Amino acid sequence: MPGLLSDPGPDADPGPGADPGQRADPGPRAAFLDSLFSLDGRIALVTGGSSGIGHAMARALALAGARVVLLARGEEGLGKAAAAIRSAGGTAAWVRVDLADPAAAQRAAEESVAVYGEPDILVNAAGTNPRPPLGEQTLEQWGEVMTVNLTAPFVLGQRFGPAMARRGWGRIINVASQQALRAFGNSGGYGASKAGLTGLTRSQSEAWASRGVCCNTVTPGFVATPLTEAVASDPVRAAALAARTMIGRNGEAADFEGVTVFLAGRASSYVTGQLIFVDGGFSVT
Repeated sequence: MPGLLSDPGPDADPGPGADPGQRADPGPRAAFLDSLFSLDGRIALVTGGSSGIGHAMARALALAGARVVLLARGEEGLGKAAAAIRSAGGTAAWVRVDLADPAAAQRAAEESVAVYGEPDILVNAAGTNPRPPLGEQTLEQWGEVMTVNLTAPFVLGQRFGPAMARRGWGRIINVASQQALRAFGNSGGYGASKAGLTGLTRSQSEAWASRGVCCNTVTPGFVATPLTEAVASDPVRAAALAARTMIGRNGEAADFEGVTVFLAGRASSYVTGQLIFVDGGFSVT
């Protein structure tokens, strides 16, 4: 995988205690790391891939070698996101879809297959959170949140999970929220939908992990994205959230690159049904 391991050059310090005349051959190390993390030949589908965490995850998959199809609602954002991935050296295309419509999600799934073929990796990163107080949340708002955050991952999982199982290999990565486990910030329907998503992940794992399809949930801490703009734009609230972490800062989209490549490749072949926190320790303070 390009960029996975660089040659330190002939003048690099071999380290304390090393024989200056003996330098490690990077070939075996590069081959080992490629065997764990390279996604060459894989095809990935990423919802919410036009911005925020979803875009960072899609970019990481592409730079690890996968051909990536982005799914989101905004055509302009999709075009820019795919172009940015291609400019960085990856392979990316996009399909516009409103995931609030399950029938549209089904059609978009077929359109995405027409681009590169059946995906080996499905990332459900799209989400919506209107944030009204629960007592003011309408049935229409509840329905949209549930459809985008929970039904769409179910629909796409039903389309691609069994096919992955038949081929004997696959990865499903669902992106949840701290509000799947704790209520704060008018969690309302959003928290309920993300709690449901963690349960769906376990059900998907139970259904398909025995046939090589590992299914896991990634749970972010607070990350400034378009979805969290209302909080991120308030320096007092943002600082208070950073203070609740162990690392001392809020998350960035780039913090999700490593865990995405790990969960998408061979390195995670014995990791399934898990809720993995990428939150700087927020969840345990």
